[in-house]
Amino acid sequence: MRVSTFIAQLDPPAGARGPRLAVKDLIDIEGVPTTAGCRAVADAAQPAEKDAPCMAGARAADARIVGKTNLHELAFGATGVNVWYGTPVNPLDASLVPGGSSSGSAVAVANDDADIAYGSDTGGSVRIPSACCGTAGLKTTHGRIPLEGVWPLALSLDTVGPMARDIAGLVLGMQLLEPGFSVADVPPTTVGRFRLPNTDPAIDEAIDRALATAELEVVDIDLPGWMKAFTDNGVILIAEAWEADKHLVGQDGLGEGVATRIELGRGITAENVEQAEAGRQAWQQELARTFERVEVIALPTMPMFPIPVDSDKEFDLTVGTGSINLSGNPALALPVPTGGRLPASLQLVGPHNSEDRLLALGRVVETAVS
Repeated sequence: MRVSTFIAQLDPPAGARGPRLAVKDLIDIEGVPTTAGCRAVADAAQPAEKDAPCMAGARAADARIVGKTNLHELAFGATGVNVWYGTPVNPLDASLVPGGSSSGSAVAVANDDADIAYGSDTGGSVRIPSACCGTAGLKTTHGRIPLEGVWPLALSLDTVGPMARDIAGLVLGMQLLEPGFSVADVPPTTVGRFRLPNTDPAIDEAIDRALATAELEVVDIDLPGWMKAFTDNGVILIAEAWEADKHLVGQDGLGEGVATRIELGRGITAENVEQAEAGRQAWQQELARTFERVEVIALPTMPMFPIPVDSDKEFDLTVGTGSINLSGNPALALPVPTGGRLPASLQLVGPHNSEDRLLALGRVVETAVS
């Protein structure tokens, strides 16, 4: 178990027999300080007085909480690089980023240090590390999982969701987050295939092959609002991150890169936010119309393979994910083989609160490509 995967390793409660659970260190666990991967936060943090409400199901299921996982500082980044706690090592290739912000959570399940991990996703932070590490992750519908006791980045976009090696792990993770959750009996069969611009051909080919192998009805679709939604998500995220974290600016223990990102929010005007919110409404309507024609949208989680740790292409990783945070829809990231050294990641997006059907379809695809 690599130290950089976890900020705090924990001894499970005596007698606990449930699944091993790793928890992103944004989420309060009683008796353990929450650091948000930031030295400035850690220096002032006291042990949490109680669990975040999203932990209730895990406690009831007797989950063995093995630790609080590392992350991109303040969850404000897509690489998973952390200047304070070290960078979790990508299990596929140590020279590549593990993806962020839920880097430690993806690495923990990939390395079998946990059966399930909890992550958060505001612009792709569950799906991107899952794609980078060859694991599975589920961005839940905005508002479905409570955010109380979770360090905020942008509350109108933040979500908590499960991460695991495979679909079975994600199902178990959803059952911990939402006791009583079950997978739909009948999976979707009609898939709208959306093509991201500038995608590596090997990734597009792997996704097309996986959908064909699963014998799904695939129709090509266009989403004209995708890139504007990506931009509008960025505006809202930066504005809300400023409100959440501006009190840390100027403090010792705040990384320079993250400080610069927080400062961007100072320049976002109320008019900028109002325009982005109008864009959110239009984008939600565009997706709703799309889901009248197809049951699920399929696209790459990332248009590229994981980048080197020292690359400056960080935000290119988020082109496939941020637009879905703006709409609030659920999205599943699932590894599919490319025939090469690194897998691609298929992203399946459904209507609000369709996690049960996304996981049913994910199970079909996973079985077909295995």
